[in-house]
Amino acid sequence: MLIPPIERSSWLNQLPPGVPVRTAGVRQPEGVSAGDPRLIADASARLLAQAWATRLHPAFHRADLVDANTTRSAAYGALAARTSRVPFVAHLRDMVHADALGRVGFKTMRRVVLPRVDGVVTDTQATLDSALPYLRRDAVAAVIPSASGLRIREQSRPLPQGPLVVGMLARIDPWKGQALLVEAFARGLGETDARLQLAGHAYFGHEDHLAELKGRVVELGIADRVDFLGHVDDVESLLDTWHIAVQASTRAEPLGQNVLQYLAAGRVVIVADEGGPTEWVEHKVNGLRFSPRDSRQLAAALRELSGDEVLRSRLAAAAARTPGLLDDAEVASAHEAFYRQVCERRRG
Repeated sequence: MLIPPIERSSWLNQLPPGVPVRTAGVRQPEGVSAGDPRLIADASARLLAQAWATRLHPAFHRADLVDANTTRSAAYGALAARTSRVPFVAHLRDMVHADALGRVGFKTMRRVVLPRVDGVVTDTQATLDSALPYLRRDAVAAVIPSASGLRIREQSRPLPQGPLVVGMLARIDPWKGQALLVEAFARGLGETDARLQLAGHAYFGHEDHLAELKGRVVELGIADRVDFLGHVDDVESLLDTWHIAVQASTRAEPLGQNVLQYLAAGRVVIVADEGGPTEWVEHKVNGLRFSPRDSRQLAAALRELSGDEVLRSRLAAAAARTPGLLDDAEVASAHEAFYRQVCERRRG
């Protein structure tokens, strides 16, 4: 595994001792999608330097296959692999649209990355469909959920006792919908004893947005019933304390690993009715959908669930039985089969 210099995240520290990790290149800045011309110029220079460092690294030449696991690594990986015979694969976790990738990111993805890849992996069909117009005809494409620590339980755990707890598991980001959920919670459950918990850290320079959220819950008079939990390592234990788990992104989400985590945990799931989550959540069958960006409809869904314990129990049980949920071992097996297919087609 070859990565640019970054702070070692928890998932790197959890790798088995036998997995070698090499660091090469330059640190990549945050906040490029904001569109600051100076930041874009600096990031472009750093990206070219990273591509050069990646191409020259011995691990790149020894690899049977190179996998770019993020949008930015797909950019420098495609440049490094441009004249290489090593098969190159990209994971896509964002829609291939300008509103998801930014103007520069979208242009880079459709002109530099996707025409070069030998294979592409997406979490949902919606994401793959957005990439298909830019892929070569011989590129291998697969829809495989990313590993996210899902534990498929033989029996779903019952919903907890006590006051209703509503939660969202997502990084703090304006488009992830925490502000929308705060407004809906205040409108729908503001006069009850329900609690709202927001689990996630403010990455990519969004500390100001976190401060705005905290100020808004004070303005709405619900600060004593809203918890900002920050980053949470033990996601499974946290979800077991929630009754309702919400995905409320304000643009079409390619998937959102949180949706799969909600379902596997057997929570009552509410999702915005667009993008990848609609491939997993069927309205009134294993969760509820609401019109995207509509806080009033989200508030109505929260009120409906709050007043109907039978509905909550039924949806929670159905969530845990959602077809297609995979644990990490099954995800790894699916990726292995995909990688073999890419290598065989490249050799052919």
